[in-house]
Amino acid sequence: MTDQQPAPGPQAPPRDRLSAPAEAPGGPEAVRERKFRRDRRHRKLGGVCAGLGRHCDMDPVIFRIGLAVLAITSGLGLVFYGFAWLFIPYEDEEENEARRLLTGRVDGHALTAVLFSLVGCGVFLTLLNNSSALTFAAVLALLLAGAGYWSQQRGTPDPDPVAAQAVADAPPETLAPPVAGAPSWWRDPLTKGGSHEGMPNYFWGPAPVAVEYQPDAPHASVGRWTPGPAPTGPPGPRLPRGPRWIGGWVFLATVLAGSLGTAATWEDQPLGTSLQMGFACGLAVLGVGLVISSFAGRTGAGSIVLALIVAALVAGSAALPKSITTDWIRTDWRPAVTADVRSKYELGTGVGTLDLSRIDLREDQTLKTGAEVGAGRLKVIVPRDAEVKLRAEVGVGDIQLPAERKDDVDISPARTETKTLAPPRGAKDGGTVELRLEVGVGQVEVERAAS
Repeated sequence: MTDQQPAPGPQAPPRDRLSAPAEAPGGPEAVRERKFRRDRRHRKLGGVCAGLGRHCDMDPVIFRIGLAVLAITSGLGLVFYGFAWLFIPYEDEEENEARRLLTGRVDGHALTAVLFSLVGCGVFLTLLNNSSALTFAAVLALLLAGAGYWSQQRGTPDPDPVAAQAVADAPPETLAPPVAGAPSWWRDPLTKGGSHEGMPNYFWGPAPVAVEYQPDAPHASVGRWTPGPAPTGPPGPRLPRGPRWIGGWVFLATVLAGSLGTAATWEDQPLGTSLQMGFACGLAVLGVGLVISSFAGRTGAGSIVLALIVAALVAGSAALPKSITTDWIRTDWRPAVTADVRSKYELGTGVGTLDLSRIDLREDQTLKTGAEVGAGRLKVIVPRDAEVKLRAEVGVGDIQLPAERKDDVDISPARTETKTLAPPRGAKDGGTVELRLEVGVGQVEVERAAS
């Protein structure tokens, strides 16, 4: 009895052919997609300029100088660098700094990137009215973008239609099946440089599970993790202590720098400029502290909140009118005759009273004058028998006219009143007074003389 051999059937292809993807003509370099990634090896700070240089096939020094000029002239360099640092990962990673912040893993690099973005936005907001600086920044940004695009496209060969069709017709790559319990980005520990006993807790994500493999069971049994008994053996070696928190020292240095910057300019600068200088000094100290923390210490989320508040204060102080001074002054202007009336009265901060009650105008005579107060109260007393043509402007505050009650205060932004106040009944014709009143923050009050 002879053994019959099975008929030869179709042979299965080797495993390496199944797992290896089809290679298009021209080699893998012809179909590899070039992506912008930060460069870890040649970085100076965050690796953004080094990644741009490698992506565009240019010297990264060009991008470093260009972004530095953009940061000084308009703040756009800091905005671009900060957001690229946050959202562009390194070439050997898939997780960016923004995702680490969302999962609660806060370190100095992410905080520095956030600070760069905030400072850049603050500088850009302060220069919105400077058209020449913004025009120069826009031209420089277009030149940098154009140079990078030209350098990138310079060495790109023309696409081969045969190779492109071969890549399109190639079968998809065979991938290994997913492994149960593999680590994922939301399950990395929250602590930095420490150790855990058992299963660590996380900022958010699925609850931790334990996978137990049994040799007799065909599949692994998966169950929710529960802490086991505490170890009873001798204590292990003490781990090295992690970096210390320096957030408190950074806060104290920020307050000190802001106070010194404001005090140095309080006497000879307007209020907005003095506050802007102080907040800018505090923001600079915050930036230095965050940079130091990325190498020698740690700061918490409070530093980010403080940076947001200080950046908002910088923008707010830059918007204050330059007429607001740091000295609160009470001034009375009491001209006796028409010749003593000035064309305009000015006061930085305080209470100014313009008393025109002693001015005697003829029937056909017109008196033109005005007053401006940066912050405070402006009160004008007009002649009893004169007709008043009034135009009052208040940035934020209230305007009170003779017919209104004193306790009726209505504070609102950008208030403007243009009215003609006729003399009371029975009064003789006492000429015309044209008033132009301006107050940045405060109140305008117009009152008629009693007699």
